[in-house]
Amino acid sequence: MNTISPPPSRVVRYLILAGAVLILSGGAVLLYALYWPNTFPDQAERLVFVSRGATFQTIVDSLDRSGVIRSRLLFRVTARLAGGTERLQAGKYHFYSGLSNLDIYLSLRDGRNTVLIGVTIPEGLRARAQARLFARALGIDSARYMSIVNDPAIVRAFGLEGGSLEGYLLPDTYRLMWEQDEREIVERQVDEFKRFFNDSLEARAKEFGWTVQQAVTFASIVEGEAVLADERPVIAGVYHNRLRLGMKLEADPTLQYIFTDGPRRVLYVDLRITHPYNTYLYPGLPPGPVNNPGKASVLAALYPRQHGYLFFVANTLGGHWFAKTYSEHVQNVRKYRRSRARN
Repeated sequence: MNTISPPPSRVVRYLILAGAVLILSGGAVLLYALYWPNTFPDQAERLVFVSRGATFQTIVDSLDRSGVIRSRLLFRVTARLAGGTERLQAGKYHFYSGLSNLDIYLSLRDGRNTVLIGVTIPEGLRARAQARLFARALGIDSARYMSIVNDPAIVRAFGLEGGSLEGYLLPDTYRLMWEQDEREIVERQVDEFKRFFNDSLEARAKEFGWTVQQAVTFASIVEGEAVLADERPVIAGVYHNRLRLGMKLEADPTLQYIFTDGPRRVLYVDLRITHPYNTYLYPGLPPGPVNNPGKASVLAALYPRQHGYLFFVANTLGGHWFAKTYSEHVQNVRKYRRSRARN
């Protein structure tokens, strides 16, 4: 005998309906939280900086203050549903109108929409000056940058000579991330140097009896002296001639490296400073590079101009007067002093 179930009571029907409404409402809220676009009134892009170690609350504050999100609560809900709040990456982000909370969260989690920052490192800067440039542009820790540069173990790990990476931090324009790890920046610079200083340049250095470090040391002196691009090979030729004849280099950039109050004008008393980098006192190359030379100075050091010059002095016009004899050089020095007196 078939039995027919009695129809659900009115209360049960109301409960089922209420449950369905709650489920649909909850789904609608979740869809809204995850996918509803955040729009900007002016449609302009928004920039948001996320620092290393920033808390999730700090990041939410930045997003809200910049007008990227319309609701802190809904963004928090999105983050917890989509993977958590501990996985967001540092960087400089740009967000445009119409992105959903999920889009924004995934950008922060995966490092998408980050803005690469161009940092131009001029030729001839010492590492500590480079550290200051990177710190201003990228918000990095300049002290940590320098500790990496001056770590002999790291120098050896790169397969290079010397007690620091001074000379190997190739000047160039680098596109890097906001608060990028300091070691990654140093590695990028050294990798660029190694790509440039290839096997053929290393073989050329060996023709002069130089190691890579000695070639870079010589190039750093040329970089410190040269102002005009076409004078680099000429200046390099002067120093090659002096080395070949056993003369001291007497290079002012090596003195500037010693100064703690430089760069400044070199005085006669400075020529007597007892220091291994004083090429007025000690023959040959100094123990290491005195700055980070650019590619042109490295090439000039390895492919110098052939000539008979042994001396040069600034001509107050941005270049130099060159001389083959000391008497010619003395006359050029007098011209230089007269020009300075007139100016």
